Amino acid sequence: MLLKQSFPNKHNNRNDQSNDTLSAPSEQAVHKKRELEVIAKETLRQVIDMMDDTFFLDKMDTIQKDHFLRQINHTVDVVLTEFDKHLSQSDKHKIVKDLSDEILGFGPINPLIHDPTVTEIMVNGYDQIFVERDGKITKTDVCFRDNAHVIHTIDKIITPLGRRIDESSPMVDARLPDGSRVNAIIPPLAVKGPILTIRKFAADPFTSEDLISFGTMTREVAQFLRASVRARVNILVSGGTGSGKTTTLNVLSSFIPDMERIVTIEDAAELQLRQEHVVTLESRPANIEGKGQITIRDLVINSLRMRPDRIVIGEVRGGEALDMLQAMNTGHDGSISTLHANNPRDALARLETMVLMAGMDLPLRAIREQVSSAVDLIIQQSRLNDGSRKIVKVAEVVGMEGDIITMQDIFVYNQTGVDDKGLITGKHTPTGIIPKCIEKMKEYGERINIEIFEEKFNEPSPRRF
Repeated sequence: MLLKQSFPNKHNNRNDQSNDTLSAPSEQAVHKKRELEVIAKETLRQVIDMMDDTFFLDKMDTIQKDHFLRQINHTVDVVLTEFDKHLSQSDKHKIVKDLSDEILGFGPINPLIHDPTVTEIMVNGYDQIFVERDGKITKTDVCFRDNAHVIHTIDKIITPLGRRIDESSPMVDARLPDGSRVNAIIPPLAVKGPILTIRKFAADPFTSEDLISFGTMTREVAQFLRASVRARVNILVSGGTGSGKTTTLNVLSSFIPDMERIVTIEDAAELQLRQEHVVTLESRPANIEGKGQITIRDLVINSLRMRPDRIVIGEVRGGEALDMLQAMNTGHDGSISTLHANNPRDALARLETMVLMAGMDLPLRAIREQVSSAVDLIIQQSRLNDGSRKIVKVAEVVGMEGDIITMQDIFVYNQTGVDDKGLITGKHTPTGIIPKCIEKMKEYGERINIEIFEEKFNEPSPRRF
């Protein structure tokens, strides 16, 4: 036994040599990474020292940015000379790109922000970054240096908006310059480090034709929704997180005639309306003293004094539901909003609950009468298992029967199966019921062929967004 311990056999020697061979490249890679980080850090320090108070990154044009990148390149050469180091052209290019992203953009996630295939960026920690592509979530090899680097990036996003994040206010909602929605939460609420979530929106907003090509809805559904919006029908878009509610809300808002005055109300302005006469309002959190908060409800009340033709609320989630319903019932018809719910019936129940959150001690029947007279259509949106988004139901609120709000489905999406690629197959079909709001459409001169409520349609394209 002692001999065996003192003199390992040749197979063990071979394994040890193999392990040494495997560990050597990894150690070299770690050493090289640290070396590049040191050079990048020193370059960043010198570049920042060159910048003075008259240097405004957000006001630089293309020529100035090109000149600035050349300065970074030159500074890298200076630092390499100081450190007596030589780097390959690819390593040097990587340092310049990382520094330009850090100074001109939002650090390591800057390429992901500009990647048109990425729809969501989720930073679960400085070394864990996930993205969503085509409805599927995958982990990336991108990472921050440490938690402080993540917080620095968050500050860079929210500071121009007049928002702050610290231990006394560890949560914040914001937006990127392109309208992408940003949420950040830091310790002590986020136990393992700062968390950053970015919901991206297309630079060129999706149109109804895009949603038809994606299979989100059919041309007949789009025709009905377009006529509904132009006929000033009150619409709620219901669905879960990431189901495409905001995208559908954007498309519905695009149907509003150009001459009408539109007031949009959101927590973080992200709607992309192309009409000329648009007023955008955004809520505001309390300041460091706990004062100055402006809620969605405050903005809804104020918007009624702004002579709106349409009120578009990004999402209803509290007491503002009561003021929205009153607006719909007092001449501000044609309003559109979204809320979280699993189906149209649940959407009405949530609406009742949110009205009670306004602090008004109203009887349930009175609330339901308000809801049934205010809301005309509910569009139910879902994200299916294959990552595709579909309008799975278009339901009309008919009225009251006793104490119950009655509804009828106009269009439904019927899933038929899954194809060889794992994509869900199905089709939108009408229920055969002619909606009651068809009479209102006629009053506004919107002509719609009632045969679309009876015919069977072809299966939509399986493309996804």
